Amino acid sequence: MRQLLFVFSMFSFLNLCAQEELKAEKSPIIAIDSLYREDQFYFGFTFNNLKNKPADLSQNKFSTGFSAGFLRDMPVNKKRTVAIASGVGFTYNNYIQNLAIEQIGETTNYSLFSSSADYSKNRFSQLFVDVPIEFRWRTSTYESYKFWRVYGGVKFSYLLYDRYVSQVDGKRTVLTNNSDFDKLQYGIYAATGYNTFNVYAYYGLNGLFKSAKLNNESIDMQAFNVGVIFYIL
Repeated sequence: MRQLLFVFSMFSFLNLCAQEELKAEKSPIIAIDSLYREDQFYFGFTFNNLKNKPADLSQNKFSTGFSAGFLRDMPVNKKRTVAIASGVGFTYNNYIQNLAIEQIGETTNYSLFSSSADYSKNRFSQLFVDVPIEFRWRTSTYESYKFWRVYGGVKFSYLLYDRYVSQVDGKRTVLTNNSDFDKLQYGIYAATGYNTFNVYAYYGLNGLFKSAKLNNESIDMQAFNVGVIFYIL
């Protein structure tokens, strides 16, 4: 009788072990995507500067900008650490300076305020739709999305809307859709950093104005914007 109970106990124990092994074998296997892409939404904030300014034109306050969009990632090497990306986005830029713009009939005149005390507000802003094309290098892997990156490329922008606002001695002037602005803008940019946070810089290769003149000289100001950009998967 004791031998029978012993055999029955051993059989139950072995059966239990077999069931545990079977459960372990049926544990779900997590698949790793070795063909991942860094498709990303981006958001950027910049301080906007004007280069090649006419003499005596100055920016006396911080001018800011904001951009957002989506980029499609296209890896070109097996490790997927090198890629080309393109997409679409929007940029809003604001420039606070002492350039006075006045509309007289069909003519737009430009002059300079001699001092910031001459006005309480003077700025122009622009809204663009962007098409960036960039080359990407990063240390990412299919197991981690925290990595170092260096991105750079060319951005083409089309001016959708512009607005000039000035306030002098209580008189407010608002002008929109100034035909002197160059609607097609293009420039080079770079972004570098780790994980989500990155520093960013953009330099315009053509002037903001295409036909504006100040004191019979062309206004050839270009944008130079620096700030931060965030990439979100």
